[in-house]
Amino acid sequence: MMNQLPIIALDFESEKAVNQFLDQFDESLFVKVGMELFYQTGPSLINSIKSRGHDIFLDLKLHDIPNTVGKAMEGLSKLNVDLVNVHAAGGSEMMQRAVEGIRKYNKDIKIIAVTQLTSTTETMLQQEQNIQTSIEDAVLNYATLAKESGLDGVVCSPLEASLLATELGESFLKVTPGIRPLNTSTDDQKRITTPQEAKALGSTHIVVGRPITQSDNPVESYHKIKESWLG
Repeated sequence: MMNQLPIIALDFESEKAVNQFLDQFDESLFVKVGMELFYQTGPSLINSIKSRGHDIFLDLKLHDIPNTVGKAMEGLSKLNVDLVNVHAAGGSEMMQRAVEGIRKYNKDIKIIAVTQLTSTTETMLQQEQNIQTSIEDAVLNYATLAKESGLDGVVCSPLEASLLATELGESFLKVTPGIRPLNTSTDDQKRITTPQEAKALGSTHIVVGRPITQSDNPVESYHKIKESWLG
């Protein structure tokens, strides 16, 4: 079973900043390394974080032709992270090749698909992406495709987690960003909930960034969110 801790989004620009943040904690964490940070630091940061005993969600959202994504996942498999992702919009063949690639060197790595970003509104979906349906139906369609392609779950808003749990099963991972404690800024997220609401709605994992990383007391903020999430 994958680590259930809140996933801390390491939204920093350098390895030094990451280390300064992690030095404040004396416990094992589950952290997310996204595109901005990974492209700045490369695999050395992954090795450094793993050496501290932390689990890693490598959030690169791969989206390319099937062969390219498959080969890229083979490379990422060697990093021994715990969770990776692709864009479901890449299609079933791309997702199948991604699964094959990531499992080549490490069969324990979980792989999930991005359905719709939590910054996407229904207006954007219909007018800019030309997907003439509701957010919920679009997410369910992508999530179903991901499950049929052999993936372990999806990234989705907590607002769609309940629907996905009903349609695709509770064990299908529902990793949900857009988490904000009460009385905090929503930043650029549109479809958001609190940790307690996300749990009630069926999220299996939550991703939290700025409410922790930009807090005056990151350790205290993390523990409050952890307590509200795990109960």
